[in-house]
Amino acid sequence: MADPALKAALNKGEFILAPGVFDLISAKIADGMDFKALYITGYGTVASYLGLPDAGIATYRDMLERIEQIVKMTQLPVIADADTGYGGLLNVQHTVLGYEDAGVSAMQMEDQEFPKRCGHTPGRRVIALEDMLRKIEVAADSRRSDDFLIIARTDSRTSLGIDEAIRRGKAFRKAGADVVFIEAPESIDEMNKVRDEIDGPLFANMVNGGSTPLLSADELSSMGYQIGIHPALGFLAAAAALEKAYGDLLENGKTSEQVELFPFEAFNKLIGFEDVWAFEKKYVS
Repeated sequence: MADPALKAALNKGEFILAPGVFDLISAKIADGMDFKALYITGYGTVASYLGLPDAGIATYRDMLERIEQIVKMTQLPVIADADTGYGGLLNVQHTVLGYEDAGVSAMQMEDQEFPKRCGHTPGRRVIALEDMLRKIEVAADSRRSDDFLIIARTDSRTSLGIDEAIRRGKAFRKAGADVVFIEAPESIDEMNKVRDEIDGPLFANMVNGGSTPLLSADELSSMGYQIGIHPALGFLAAAAALEKAYGDLLENGKTSEQVELFPFEAFNKLIGFEDVWAFEKKYVS
């Protein structure tokens, strides 16, 4: 079930900074730090699992299996991407129940048409506002615990403008969304306008290379936002490190001192080999 710590932090007015995780290595590393939550990124999870773009290809089952394992192997509250709810109203209900059973603490659902697209790429189209409001209503009614939070996202800014995005955000809140997520505002002025016009917890998506200015946790908090995610940081950093390490191997035929590596002993500890060795000492030796 949902971890009540996430909702409690929101109610206290605390700022929640959540790194994007996309597999168990990234999740376990982030989980060992002093973050208040983890964010399971759809883009990164689809890329690491299928090697494909975040373009509506991954299914509910694809995501749920990865989410369940990440929640199982970590301690921090988890915010998870649920795309459009994976279909119609019945799919939304099924998604809420499945994510809640998996131990997710907050589910992010967007108003894009299917097939959806990453929020900082072109070609996104949104469904009618009334259809999204019904999805939010179903999501809020379907959860079994009030600790399970519904984060409602609109992707309308890019194609319909900031005023329409704010209109939708206000309606999302009235329909039962716990947190409002206006995707891809293009300036600090737009972010401030969102803050001024929408009453309730606000969600900021800090995408490296995306459309929205990258702001610090302190800056977002002072602006009135309560959750800030950095979904792409992990997989972009990992890709850069792998490209450097593999390129170094190709050039030198072995690992050179130019490549910084996570210590093998520390990685064994991170992944749980100490428990294996303790078990073998007790039962096998």
